[in-house]
Amino acid sequence: MMSTHAHDVVIIGAGHNGLVCAAYLAAAGLKVKVLEQRGVVGGAAVTEEFHPGFRNSVASYTVSLLQPRIIRDLELRRHGLEIVHRRLANFLPLPDGGYLKAGDGVTRGEIARFSPRDAERYDAYGAEIEAIADVLRALALQQPPNLVGSWRLGLAEAWRALATGNRLRRLTPPQRRTLLDLFTKSAGDYLDGWFEADAVKALFGFDSIVGTYASPYTPNTAYVLLHHVFGEVNGRKGAWGHAIGGMGAITQAMARSARERGVEIETDTAVREVIIERDRAVGVVLQDGRTVRARAVAGNVNPRLLFERLVPPEAVPADFLERMRRWRCGSGTFRMNVALSALPSFTCLPSTGVADHHTAGIIIAPSLAYMDRAYDDAKRDGWSREPIVEMLIPSTLDDSLAPKGAHVASLFCQHVQPQLSGGRSWDDHRDEVADLMVATVERHAPGFAASIVGRQILSPLDLERTFGLVGGDIFHGALSLDQIFSARPMLGYADYRSAVRGLYLCGSGTHPGGGVTGAPGHNAARVIIADSRRGFRA
Repeated sequence: MMSTHAHDVVIIGAGHNGLVCAAYLAAAGLKVKVLEQRGVVGGAAVTEEFHPGFRNSVASYTVSLLQPRIIRDLELRRHGLEIVHRRLANFLPLPDGGYLKAGDGVTRGEIARFSPRDAERYDAYGAEIEAIADVLRALALQQPPNLVGSWRLGLAEAWRALATGNRLRRLTPPQRRTLLDLFTKSAGDYLDGWFEADAVKALFGFDSIVGTYASPYTPNTAYVLLHHVFGEVNGRKGAWGHAIGGMGAITQAMARSARERGVEIETDTAVREVIIERDRAVGVVLQDGRTVRARAVAGNVNPRLLFERLVPPEAVPADFLERMRRWRCGSGTFRMNVALSALPSFTCLPSTGVADHHTAGIIIAPSLAYMDRAYDDAKRDGWSREPIVEMLIPSTLDDSLAPKGAHVASLFCQHVQPQLSGGRSWDDHRDEVADLMVATVERHAPGFAASIVGRQILSPLDLERTFGLVGGDIFHGALSLDQIFSARPMLGYADYRSAVRGLYLCGSGTHPGGGVTGAPGHNAARVIIADSRRGFRA
């Protein structure tokens, strides 16, 4: 078996977190190799041509959570990254022919059309959410306190817990109660306490079920709402934007930054197994039989995939392995990309050219009750009869994605069963459900279906096969109370180390969780660098 030369760290998976981790490790002087099974870096943050002349972000599709510090440290702008703002944040076409718009300077006035009382409460709601979002921003790039047995390590963790506690103590008593509410309540219950208009609650409640197979009235979905509002774009907190060239522009810039620092990146290279010698990870075996040896290994893959498929089961404590096998995944997500000959014209707000609402997140989900029914339908039947669809048309902001006069659209659709019940396969129902998603948009924008000249369909099974998103889970593990912060991926292993010495986790299955943040890669790199200075003796 041919062996390549040794590296300090080999990283499995060139998704954005793997690239971030690699760049920081290389900047610290470590020799790093990244292995990616696909022919392109980026994981789920990639831009590809899906129809002749039409390119789009294939899986992840919009920017907000990417950490500003990572953009600065990796000099991503110098490496080609440009992020632009949407002209309008969100647009909700409503079944009664009305609509609700949200964005800088317009949200409060729009809400007032539905409820003067809700408009009066809007600023206070925003201030309450923003105060707690600031806590998440502060904690995102920090290792959470880890539950450990060693007294020596326990001292360090006690200090970390004290630092976290100090941040929380800065909150006022009402803010602490809000923090508890947002970490435990359903988004529906939380929003019902603030607002009365269905459309207003839907505007804010949509964030609570993005990538989450749940009703907005499922406990803990208020935290998912919070998770989606702690980002920022170009210094504007809570904003969403578009990377010129699509999401692949982010990871291509990361790859250029990493390579400039000396990182080796090899694509079309699948890993078959992590090599364990003397209870320590010392490299990987590739599908082609080669070995890549290293002083440490970092997995930028779903934790369940890492320990079920790549790590020999005898190398892992039985209780750890059992917990990983029960790691809950499944987003209920169905993704589509469509090539359009013309922009959609909405019945509620007709337009012949690009209007502000075409640049927004176009949300078809008019109420929390609608979202609740969509979840119930999916649980019972496999997919929603009236699904939730968020449509983005990034070509309205970026003319590099489609031919002149044409457009591309991303459809992020819910709810569907991550694994179909009754022995059914997504391979047999992919097109049927895709037609339903198109018909859902068509009801609000007649002529939309006729304008489609090409489409790409990704069921949960396709997302798993292509990107390793188990059950289509865009977060690499549900953002539930038992799988966040110090419990991500497991109590005792929140420090990016695993139950195998020399094997680290650097993907979204660690704190602070999913989304294109780069934070897990950044945080894992800090731990790996610290261990490398001790000769990886931990």
